[in-house]
Amino acid sequence: MTIDSAHWLARLTELTKKHGVPGAQLGILRVGRDGAEDELFTTATGVLHLGTGQPATTDSVWQIGSISKVWTATVVMQLVDEGRLALDTPVKEIIEDLDLRDPEVTEKVTIHHLLTHTSGIDGDVFTDTGRGDDVLEKYAARLGEAAQNHPLGATWSYCNSGYVLLGRVIEVVTGQTWDQAMRDRLFSPLGLTHTGTLPEEAMVHAVAMGHLGTGEDIAPAPVWGLPRSVGPAGLITATAGDVLAFARMHLTGGLAKDGTRVLSAESVAAMADFQVECPEKDLLGDSWGLGWFRCDWHGARAIGHDGNTIGQAAFLRLLPEAGIAVSLNTNVASAIALYQDLFEEIFAELADVRLPDRFEVPADAPEVDITPFLGEYSRESVLEEVLVLDGRPVMRTTVSGPIAEIEGASEPEVHELVPVAEAIFAVKPDKSSAYFPVRFYTLPTGEEYLHFGARATPKKA
Repeated sequence: MTIDSAHWLARLTELTKKHGVPGAQLGILRVGRDGAEDELFTTATGVLHLGTGQPATTDSVWQIGSISKVWTATVVMQLVDEGRLALDTPVKEIIEDLDLRDPEVTEKVTIHHLLTHTSGIDGDVFTDTGRGDDVLEKYAARLGEAAQNHPLGATWSYCNSGYVLLGRVIEVVTGQTWDQAMRDRLFSPLGLTHTGTLPEEAMVHAVAMGHLGTGEDIAPAPVWGLPRSVGPAGLITATAGDVLAFARMHLTGGLAKDGTRVLSAESVAAMADFQVECPEKDLLGDSWGLGWFRCDWHGARAIGHDGNTIGQAAFLRLLPEAGIAVSLNTNVASAIALYQDLFEEIFAELADVRLPDRFEVPADAPEVDITPFLGEYSRESVLEEVLVLDGRPVMRTTVSGPIAEIEGASEPEVHELVPVAEAIFAVKPDKSSAYFPVRFYTLPTGEEYLHFGARATPKKA
């Protein structure tokens, strides 16, 4: 079945209005097989900025957030292809002055640990080290201030800091800034014309502004972007069309559309292959590859990544068996419900594939004793308190540090913990229609953790 452009524009428009999203940009790609031409459709709806009313178009650029991590991982794998490093290379062999808080981790953390979010380094360190070309060098030098949240390789916890370190690895090995390496090694070979890493590269195009809040309270975010120092973890701006050109390369064994070899077929496969299990399997995927997360869609294997910045949310999913990729960019803090509705329809129509069942509270919620999980769980910028208020189990979240300052978060947020299964609860952190999982678990060595928002947060003794 061919891609019905009029239908998907209508559905995008209807669903963005339904879910209160100011603007969105959608791209659908089906790679041609046996010499057939690709099918590529891009469209946009709504506005880029509620304050100005500028219309969203297919040429507008959006922050794709943490989808950038897959791009950073791709360049790391190019260096593996070139024999300039290996997955088991200790990071300290490359960044010789690396000095993390845990001396053993300093010596033993590898490229593989960083790619798979298993280093245990606190992942939400958003230190602003300025705007110069030395921002990643400065960031790496200060990472010794960050906590070690779990023993090296002991569990999985989403780690922005690890991907900034990978950006610094790219710089040391190539002798270029991360930004320049991305241009030379990915943007140019893929023929991307609306993709960049710096604000001055975005502003030559129509650019989306992030929005915070929901419903009547939604408004433009107080700032546009995150500090340059976290670039490798999430600062790429692009159109859905350019994101799909990147995705196409991963669907075709590492080839750009003009036939240029960008990445080896072996590295493409390794990035999508199983590397590590996820402690909870409902929020993103059931397991992680090298950059990609991996999803079981009722027997079909999909890969993808999401991206969230200050008031922008992006989604990318690839179904390699069918040669299909879908990219969605939005300018609102949470667009999970829009993603779910839209992607469920698209993949059912084009590939007869069902997305995973949504994480929801069962009709007959079980009784789960909260007592073993009561207490404080903390990491660099977040304190999670599990307690009982007015007879109900709740999670009280206090955010601090640079992100709290940027987003204006000051008061703790309290959300009811609704039991789903033994050691698994549900919360609605943003008052949206989507529930998010909270899982409690214990490592074989006895340490207790709360897993929420893809982060493993250790319990205080």
